[in-house]
Amino acid sequence: MDLRFKDELAAMPDLRHRLRRLRWFRATFRASARAVTRAYGVRFGIDDARLTRAFLDWIEIAEGQKAYAGVNRGDFIVFAAGMALRELIRQNPARAISEAAAPVGEADVSATTQEIVRFWPEGFLYTNYCVSAVAAIHEQEFGTAPAIDTCADDLRTWWSYRENVAEVPAYAVAFLDRFLGGEPNWIAPDHPAARQGMQRIEPALESAAPPGVAAP
Repeated sequence: MDLRFKDELAAMPDLRHRLRRLRWFRATFRASARAVTRAYGVRFGIDDARLTRAFLDWIEIAEGQKAYAGVNRGDFIVFAAGMALRELIRQNPARAISEAAAPVGEADVSATTQEIVRFWPEGFLYTNYCVSAVAAIHEQEFGTAPAIDTCADDLRTWWSYRENVAEVPAYAVAFLDRFLGGEPNWIAPDHPAARQGMQRIEPALESAAPPGVAAP
């Protein structure tokens, strides 16, 4: 996955706390959209009201679950990003208003990623923003970013991703876990206590992938 926006985020001090403020959330999301436009040519119209609703719904959930950060802060950062992704997909504040076509001079643009952007530009924007945020925050807090799984560059995975989150938006959390090399929980992806990283997973909540998703 193309994470060129990660470095821009990582340059912001105390990113983890800044992204909990609406002003910074909106500003960084718009900057992420501009980064996708520069790399792939697709332009977005952004509905500020929908973006604000996504933020408010997300921050309410994240604040209510933040005790889990004391169990495993690194995993909670991933979980919180997954919940942000869920709300972005639910509210869908962005709309592609031009087709993806890499501008001249972008020699480092991956053809595979370009196919993914063309297939689902809004989903790529939301996912890339959240993955970049996780990578930047992990770099700031732990000195290293999670490795991105190869499935993040597989168009077939993105077909399944788009289809499944359209039916169950909470699957966004599980797909983000997959992209970041984690072990998704497909039964209760938006329940932090069920995450393996929290070491509280119940036997009844073991991973069971939805249709079209191969077990990792």
